[in-house]
Amino acid sequence: MSKELLIYLDGQLLPESQAKVSVFDHGLLYGDGVFEGIRFYNGRVFRLEEHTRRIYDSAKSILLNIPMTPEELIKATVETVRANALRDGYIRTVVTRGTGPMGLSPYKCPKATVFIIAATISLYPESAYQNGLTMATVATRRPRHDILPPAVKSLNYLNNVMAKVEAIQAGAEEGLMLNDQGLVAECTGDNIFIIRDGTVTTPPLSAGALDGITRGVVFEICNELRIPIREREMTRHEIFTADECFLTGTAAEVIAAVKLDQRIIGDGKPGAITNRIIKRFREIAQSTGTPVYA
Repeated sequence: MSKELLIYLDGQLLPESQAKVSVFDHGLLYGDGVFEGIRFYNGRVFRLEEHTRRIYDSAKSILLNIPMTPEELIKATVETVRANALRDGYIRTVVTRGTGPMGLSPYKCPKATVFIIAATISLYPESAYQNGLTMATVATRRPRHDILPPAVKSLNYLNNVMAKVEAIQAGAEEGLMLNDQGLVAECTGDNIFIIRDGTVTTPPLSAGALDGITRGVVFEICNELRIPIREREMTRHEIFTADECFLTGTAAEVIAAVKLDQRIIGDGKPGAITNRIIKRFREIAQSTGTPVYA
């Protein structure tokens, strides 16, 4: 029998079988809360400060008070990884509105619930990193900023879930999501980049893209490697006719995409610039971050 994971829950480290939230928690009842996905490599938590800042930004946007300081949350995150004796894996930090009576009002929930999971993860098989992903455009659109701000990583993730379902039903591994204007926003869980004539392009945040942490690392890498990079509104046509395409996300890391809606992108293989970016990303991820076992 495998050993149970230890889960951080409101100040305690509990075996996963004992780490439970109430059925009256508004995170469960209404999707009222925020979360972060974080990776750790070689005993270091990657970009922990940026992820922590983003979850506090998300919470502030929805008027959710996290009942601990950012420094305390960082410490709890590191301790959760250490308690499970893990060196490589994935962290899911979740803050819900907390327990309260049924009804939409968040003001009847006296205290938020905080839990942290640290575990192993394998989002795609290694073959997908070697050969690239197949994408399909989905009918489900990314919400406008006045409906549900894309910058908020909320527990209301049904939009992304249904888009993922459509992609799988279309025989693809990832779904391309458009905004209400028909412009490219992002994929179901990843930011998207294309390369044409040596220049990297990605949709602006105003198009409905999440301000991804890995997305930001790619900007740093491109600047370091002197690869031109820009934000610009993008159509499906530009993806169809790109030389290369790749996706970024905390769980997916950096991975090539080689087909969209039955159109082969480039030569149908991960491209040279994409591979340079992937190589540098892996070097940075393996050598930097907040130490777990200092």
